[in-house]
Amino acid sequence: MSFQFEQGEILLINKPYTWTSFDVVGKLRSVIRQRMGVRKIKIGHAGTLDPLATGLLILCTGKFTRRIDEFQGLEKEYTGTFRLGATTPSFDLETPIDNTYPLDNLTGCDTLALRKMIQDAAEHFTTTFDQVPPQFSAIKVDGKRAYESARKDISVEIKARQVTISAFEITRVELPDVDFRVVCSKGTYIRSLARDFGELLGSGAYLTALCRTRIGTFHLRDAYDLSDFEKMLPDTTTIH
Repeated sequence: MSFQFEQGEILLINKPYTWTSFDVVGKLRSVIRQRMGVRKIKIGHAGTLDPLATGLLILCTGKFTRRIDEFQGLEKEYTGTFRLGATTPSFDLETPIDNTYPLDNLTGCDTLALRKMIQDAAEHFTTTFDQVPPQFSAIKVDGKRAYESARKDISVEIKARQVTISAFEITRVELPDVDFRVVCSKGTYIRSLARDFGELLGSGAYLTALCRTRIGTFHLRDAYDLSDFEKMLPDTTTIH
């Protein structure tokens, strides 16, 4: 396969667990330089994924970096798992549990009643509403990333933003875990959705798994693992 990185490419990558989106950008930049003999290459990603999330990351190179804003504005789809009965400051596994809650109001229900209660909570959020992003986020407040303050136990004011969830499907309920599929607008934080979902159920919740499966018409099934992508690149530096 022939790539024109300097002219512009759209690359679909399956982001590995614990990697930051910038780690992926840095790795690809390094690999392209080394294997293709490219001295300078413009490359950027079109929408951050948290380190503990996996899934589809769109990267643009060369002239196609001009399209990053276009791709960032596209609808997103995620699958993942909420764990009920506890919360964490980061709303995911990055930080330890800070509060626990009884699940009596849920465990005391029969299967059908439990399913209805959880489905009703999902339907409550299938709309357009104002969502407050997590303190542990890359949003800038007074010139600093919010997570930098959060990691020092400093709370900052983060303004709510309007988001739209167009689909919120519950795919498995096995307490304390609830699996889901969500289709949402740009700017939606699934970690914040975990917090709000748990508050509505009175049980608390945090995110234990998240995978981005789609961005607009781009699908995870068409994405490359980093190692496979690297193997596809010809090593032009060894060609004489």
